Amino acid sequence: MEKHKIFTTSFASVYPMYIQKAERKGRTKAEVDKIIFWLTGYDSKSFQKQLKNEVNFEEFFDQAPHLNDNVSLIKGVVCGIRVEEVEDKLMQKIRYLDKLVDELAKGKAMEKILRGSV
Repeated sequence: MEKHKIFTTSFASVYPMYIQKAERKGRTKAEVDKIIFWLTGYDSKSFQKQLKNEVNFEEFFDQAPHLNDNVSLIKGVVCGIRVEEVEDKLMQKIRYLDKLVDELAKGKAMEKILRGSV
């Protein structure tokens, strides 16, 4: 079975779009980074290395230090699909990130986006 195109897309090529989406709504790159670090367990140094190496989404999530224990609290719809019902685990992680960035862009408080942990 052929992999979904997003799986083989460079994370570094999409990352600026997450930032643009947030900044258009008055949020910051630092907030986007905080969301990514919370979700994946990356820190600034390890995250920058992933961007520099231009890893794809599959590698980005496979190499993530630790998916946050509270990801099951991320619920809602992204692109018409409920994130908690996505069957493919990699696609679900990508949708989790999309959902968190959407919440940021919609003005939600960081404490709520990060499911109570700031």
